[in-house]
Amino acid sequence: VSVIAPLTQEACAVIIALHKNGLTGKSITARKIAPQSTIYRIIKNFKERGSIVAKKAPGSPRKTSKRQDRLLKVFQLRDRATSSAELAQEWQQAGVSASARTVRRPDLKEGSKEATSLQKNIRDRLIFCKRYRERTAEDRGKFIFSDESPFRLFGTSGKQLVRRRRGERYHRSCLMPTVKHPETIHVCGCFSAKGVGSLTVLPKNTDMNKEW
Repeated sequence: VSVIAPLTQEACAVIIALHKNGLTGKSITARKIAPQSTIYRIIKNFKERGSIVAKKAPGSPRKTSKRQDRLLKVFQLRDRATSSAELAQEWQQAGVSASARTVRRPDLKEGSKEATSLQKNIRDRLIFCKRYRERTAEDRGKFIFSDESPFRLFGTSGKQLVRRRRGERYHRSCLMPTVKHPETIHVCGCFSAKGVGSLTVLPKNTDMNKEW
């Protein structure tokens, strides 16, 4: 198999110089500087753009090789529920310098689906910040922030996102086992400027309400 190396800028300049001197593409090809199709392309680009410098491809340059991309797809298919951050960490352990954003690159998704809704959280947090933006540090020191969270002993409390390719909707690796009424433990915690409060475990099958 013969491999044709990319033309140097000097070779492109020679082709354009010969073209300016009246030589046809066929005559330049006879000098065996480059294949005929390459010569015609260089001449066409010069006529359109007035330059022999190749036009840069749109978008950011690739940070990973095709071999590294194939490795990521192996990781994706091994555990369909792995998050982008976890995939990026696994990728980095294999020697690839990439972020979760790189993992979500369209050409690396292999038809997989990953979706999340953040609009409500963004709106609510903005309203909260505007409401309390005039408070001083001393004022904020009087606040206690609390939250509660349920932990299911089996499965997840919401939708489980998986990565799947076209036609794999009912593939075994894309399906998650479920239990009708899994036991759930509710915990509540808080913190303030004074530090972190204790973690409270609510009685079995108890949901957080205003009394608690």
